[in-house]
Amino acid sequence: MTVDSISTWLAQNPTWGPWAFGGALLALSALVYVVARYLIANALVYLARRTANRYDDIVVEKLRPFRFAWIAPLLLIYRSAGLLPRVTQAVRDVVLFLMLWLVVFTLNSLLNGVNAIYEASPYYRGESIESYTDLASIILVLVGVIVSISMLTGKSPLALLSGLGAIMAVILLVFQETILSFVAGMRIQSNDLLREGDAIEIPSYDASGQVTNISLHAVRIQNWDKTLTVIPTHKLIEVPYKNYRGISQAGAWRIKRALYLDVQSVRFCDAAMIEHLCRIHLLQDYMKTQLAELEQWNLEHPSSPDNPVNAQQINNLEAFRAYVLEYLKGRPDIRQDGMTLIVRQLDPGPSGLPLEIYAFTKTADWEKYEATQADIFSHLLAAVPQFGLRVFQDPSGMDLQGLLGTRGVTGARAPQRPSA
Repeated sequence: MTVDSISTWLAQNPTWGPWAFGGALLALSALVYVVARYLIANALVYLARRTANRYDDIVVEKLRPFRFAWIAPLLLIYRSAGLLPRVTQAVRDVVLFLMLWLVVFTLNSLLNGVNAIYEASPYYRGESIESYTDLASIILVLVGVIVSISMLTGKSPLALLSGLGAIMAVILLVFQETILSFVAGMRIQSNDLLREGDAIEIPSYDASGQVTNISLHAVRIQNWDKTLTVIPTHKLIEVPYKNYRGISQAGAWRIKRALYLDVQSVRFCDAAMIEHLCRIHLLQDYMKTQLAELEQWNLEHPSSPDNPVNAQQINNLEAFRAYVLEYLKGRPDIRQDGMTLIVRQLDPGPSGLPLEIYAFTKTADWEKYEATQADIFSHLLAAVPQFGLRVFQDPSGMDLQGLLGTRGVTGARAPQRPSA
């Protein structure tokens, strides 16, 4: 059956002919959609899954061939609408409107696919382009709205654009957040301030975790407790935050922790203590050097032996500090390549004398870092008594019971003083 024969048949049956042709056209369009949806689209998905390339899977997933299958029946209806002169223009306008937004949605999906392919490429370093794709999506939607209004009103899109100047202030007000976010996104990317995958800490938003997504309007952070924090993109250039990317780039994590020693346990080393310290392998070179220097100094500066402060002597605190430094230098998991490695005394206070370790581990992994730090301080806490020192600790209930002369923790009363 040709187009001319169909036109002739419709002219011979003006009453029910258009209705019959319209029903047949809808049925044929449904059949075309089924073929495009379940044969062609499924074939594309099947081929994409069978290939080793991952990018075609992303394109098929984002473009959604099942949605794109609507193009076939819409084209059929558009070409066949000329056979119905009374409704030709109306049908074609509706079909063009539907095809316009189908193309807009498809192009938006394509932009998402471009972003997904970029993030899946081996060259991706966490620098997000999602803010640019989001802006392009907004522009596509605006173009779709302008063209749709032009189709409904019959006016040229250029005439509609020329009238936007009068409402530019309203547009700027409506899209103020978008403009600020886009400018912030450009500053973040141009200065390499933030990437997806960075671990950051933002005290003003109580956020501490890993950046999982940077879009045009928001930055999503998964906190270490697995909660999510969403922050407006433009706020990241207004509030201070800490980025831990430097830890992974340096391959090192800083240890900055102190042991609090009891000041009353610091004393000069007697002969027995010196002999004991000389048997510690890590201190042998230190003790030899110190003893030689002290002997030479005492020979050059004779003093009265009745008071130990009259002579230069070794004290257990400095010996312990030297031991800690040598112990850290001997650990294979501590950086020895020029990064700071210091064992220093801080100002004494109500909690004792802080002996602080300032060093860097050879790993940027959090679990390994914590294990290394725990191993170091566990060893040092066990080694402190070997130097005649005590770790400072606030008195507990057990200590107070001992001072009161109680006999255990059962709540027994202290013995009463006999009356005169």
